[in-house]
Amino acid sequence: MNNQDIIYILRWFLTFFVIGISFLPITLNLFNNFRDKGYIFSKIIGMIVLSYFIFILGILRLSQFSFSLTIILLIILFVLNYSIFDRKNILVTIKKNLNIFIFEEIIFFITLVFWSFIRSRMPDIFGLEKFMDFGFLNSILRSDYFPPKDMWYTPLPINYYYFGHLITAVLTKISQIPSFISYNLMITTLFALTFTSAFSIAVNLLSEFKSKFITKVLSFIFPVFLAFGGNLTTIYTFFKPYTPADMPIPFWNLQFLPFSFPNDFWYPNATRFIPFTIHEFPIYSFVVSDLHGHVLDIPIVLLTIAFLFSIILRINKQNDKQLLFSNHFLKIFNTIKIKSLENWKFKFTDLIIVSFLLAIMYMANAWDGLIYFLLTGLIIIFLNFSKENLGEFIINSFNNTLTVGLGFLLFSLPFSINFKPFVSGIGILCAPGFLTKIGKIGPFLFEANHCQKSPIWQLLILYGFFYFFVFSFISFLKFKRKYTLSNNDKFVLILIILSTILIVVPEFIYVKDIYPLHYRANTMFKLVYQSFIMLSLVSGYVLIKLMFEIKNIILKLAFTGVAIFLSFFILIYPFFAIGSYYNNLTGKGSLDGFKYMLKTYPQDYNLINWVNSNIKGQPVVLEANGDSYTEYARISANTGLPTVIGWPVHEWLWRGTYDIVAPRIDDVRTLYTTSDISLTKSLIKKYNISYVVVSMLEEKKYPGININKFNTLGKIVYQNGGATLYKITD
Repeated sequence: MNNQDIIYILRWFLTFFVIGISFLPITLNLFNNFRDKGYIFSKIIGMIVLSYFIFILGILRLSQFSFSLTIILLIILFVLNYSIFDRKNILVTIKKNLNIFIFEEIIFFITLVFWSFIRSRMPDIFGLEKFMDFGFLNSILRSDYFPPKDMWYTPLPINYYYFGHLITAVLTKISQIPSFISYNLMITTLFALTFTSAFSIAVNLLSEFKSKFITKVLSFIFPVFLAFGGNLTTIYTFFKPYTPADMPIPFWNLQFLPFSFPNDFWYPNATRFIPFTIHEFPIYSFVVSDLHGHVLDIPIVLLTIAFLFSIILRINKQNDKQLLFSNHFLKIFNTIKIKSLENWKFKFTDLIIVSFLLAIMYMANAWDGLIYFLLTGLIIIFLNFSKENLGEFIINSFNNTLTVGLGFLLFSLPFSINFKPFVSGIGILCAPGFLTKIGKIGPFLFEANHCQKSPIWQLLILYGFFYFFVFSFISFLKFKRKYTLSNNDKFVLILIILSTILIVVPEFIYVKDIYPLHYRANTMFKLVYQSFIMLSLVSGYVLIKLMFEIKNIILKLAFTGVAIFLSFFILIYPFFAIGSYYNNLTGKGSLDGFKYMLKTYPQDYNLINWVNSNIKGQPVVLEANGDSYTEYARISANTGLPTVIGWPVHEWLWRGTYDIVAPRIDDVRTLYTTSDISLTKSLIKKYNISYVVVSMLEEKKYPGININKFNTLGKIVYQNGGATLYKITD
């Protein structure tokens, strides 16, 4: 990395530090029963609350999205935080916990720098779906109000869960770092927040240990499993490769070749091991660096898990501490207390905060909001359960769940009114013949030849590491005499239950989308990604707990030996993934995600730089469209200017039908190839086109391109190296 990159990293780090300090009071109060007071979560709380206020102001068109707005809002929220909460108690808490705060800040900084170094070896914002994510980011940055425009389907808004991209845009605005740098810094931040948040959760799940030093050391196991762990597919590195690559066979049926390790192991196979499915996990996401919703949402997921755990700890303590409001605010708060809520086990504020977090997750990655609504429901049932008074249990559980549900709907409403889910039903796998003839009953689909099932041995390869710890824990609880379950144990068991449900569900149902052969791929992907996160925390907890709880020396050695053996396989995955994707870290080192285009399409590199420097707002630009995962739609992706149609298949997925996409493909072709001036004018008017790009990709896509008419309809505003930009004037 060069000196400028280091300055960018420091500026980005300081941005997060300021945001975290601004929201430290509310964090200390929400996590007052945590050993570390939830310090690291102040950064996550800050970025989502700040972004949500900006989002609401933009949706209501009360204020334009700008640098000045982000600064003013941050100052207001800083003042509110230090006015609403008791400053004296805050100061005392900071002094008592300063060491752990500094320690977690150092972990965050080190991991941020570490992954920045990794990312700098291949920073290109190109390949896979990076154009899509970068386009969302740039479109939001150009937006005055929300919802932001879909850069690939003018003039409609983005029909995707883009709140994580909005958060990235807010951080980009406030740090004043170019988006082709902030894109990569956001990836590194997600890694750093994942690692540090998992560490924080670990410190508190291991609260049974009295020694703070031992807790700190052992707590690193959690983030190592979560942020670096793969799965047991790496066992194939010791065997002859199977062919074809998309049809795996049991490793015990292959030739054992330990001395030719790693036997051409290809790291993406670990995420496509079960044919026609996707089962990714965080380290794969960090390596390939697509800024997708499921990755952007990881810190928010961990914040939600931590907060739900803090509720369990708080409710089950006799001396339940209230939020440390300042005296003048407490008087106001007490006057609006709702008497009917006083019998609830949950605080009303807890339920509202959870509903807000669920709404944020829904807007960032829709599936996560629903998954953690289920986790919230399980915890509500667990905490309200009473054998003595089943009636009160049912009523309180219903009221608590209803409150969370209504709050979730309210907080997510500004997003939902402009978002149409792109699913068309719930498919039932292996439906009986008589039901396939009916086809559909309500939301349920019964499709013939839809009977994909995962072989048990493949599921064990993917999740055997985790379930070794799950079954070890259950066995321990079953056979350990006179053992009393702690709240920590109970919370871990709830995570196990939900994770298992998420793994099992895709074996019975799938959410229908546009993919004919991979019809359960997205369902499995979204569900098991969260299973991996929760089971990583579970495994870290069980490993440490049983190492201390098992007294029989033979059992202890056996358990520890198997745990180390299995851990070896999941923890060698990053070496293959990082080495392969980042070319063994041999790159020169830069965080500039746009510079690659100097080599591939230098004429477009200069054109895009000119557009970003000279064109304000979001006028429509005409450019060639093309297949997904290609270099087509590069102008819109790299500038945020909307175009007629970008990647058609992606728009097909987001819009639910190809019928509205196909005509645009033909219209773009016509615009470039027809010599009919009147037809060209009508199409330009139809899509409100202000600029037309003619460069290498347009000439490649449309061999019969007719550019003379653009000289008639407009004027050249940029021309260099074969790239021409026309501004339509007629």
